[in-house]
Amino acid sequence: MASVKDMLHQGRAGLGRRAFVSLAAGAAAMRWLPARAQQPMPVVGFLSSRASAESANDIAAFRHGLAEAGYVEGKNVAIEVRWAEGHFERLPALAAELASAAPAVIAATGGEPSALAARAAAPGTPIVFAIGGDPVEAGLVATLNRPGGNLTGVTLLLTAMEGKRLGLLRELVPTAALVAVLLNPAMSTFNTQLNDIEEAARNVGQEERVLRVRNETDIDDAFAGAAELKAGALMVGTDHYMISRRHQMVALAARYGIPAIYPAREYAAAGGLMSYGPNISEAYHQVGLYVGRILKGARPADLPVMRSSKFEFVVNLKTAKALGFAVPATLIARADEVIE
Repeated sequence: MASVKDMLHQGRAGLGRRAFVSLAAGAAAMRWLPARAQQPMPVVGFLSSRASAESANDIAAFRHGLAEAGYVEGKNVAIEVRWAEGHFERLPALAAELASAAPAVIAATGGEPSALAARAAAPGTPIVFAIGGDPVEAGLVATLNRPGGNLTGVTLLLTAMEGKRLGLLRELVPTAALVAVLLNPAMSTFNTQLNDIEEAARNVGQEERVLRVRNETDIDDAFAGAAELKAGALMVGTDHYMISRRHQMVALAARYGIPAIYPAREYAAAGGLMSYGPNISEAYHQVGLYVGRILKGARPADLPVMRSSKFEFVVNLKTAKALGFAVPATLIARADEVIE
């Protein structure tokens, strides 16, 4: 059988011009296609301080955003995922593992610790974060509108909502002499949260007691401590570790019969009484979109940090009934979602 080269050589003498051009184009395609097929897919690193088992909706939202930007896992992009399972101390090693895979972009989710670990492990790699606090205060970007370096992302503004949550809790339980507040001192935003809560409590004359939680045992002890203090209500602060332990906290609130408000819808969906905060899955979707834009050539320095614009107030009437609380009609009317 004649080779393509032989056919081309013979084509000049024996083929018409149109047939020869078609044959030449086909030969060029045969040379080009294998080379294209050998091009490796870009790798996206996904680092989270949270647990995989409780983050299914959020990572699905991330993949959906990435797909909207034109990238589908397994087709034209590979995703390397690492979960710290609520153990912040694991993040530096996990970030180093991702950095060794030479990712084109890293999505650092689950709060400031993930973003800081990713930056330390891969200082020259574009990073898109999802955090709860102020990225300027955390030293991640220069300004929100002009990040200025290789990091950008989404801030959920979770830590700015503590006063609002306290107000909603007081509307539900106006007779509560003492409100217990669960905060994680391992969070970089701990002092900001503490100051906001103390200021909000002073402004309305509410006595509060902060109970510090770092791990599963601390959560058990905090609820027992709140009961011993005869706290009339409880507020859970913003923390990506605690959201991974939401089922534990909801069960403890039911055991001790204490009304509580939480910082994200996920708690109310798990049986918590009330929640107020941003839509977390929406933020992960935006992270996916930004990762896709960077894969297409955009620079993090040119992508402004996005701020949550959708806040949800959720009331779980089924839980209220189990606790023996009558939720005021004014609160129900203001709720974005009522779970019955």
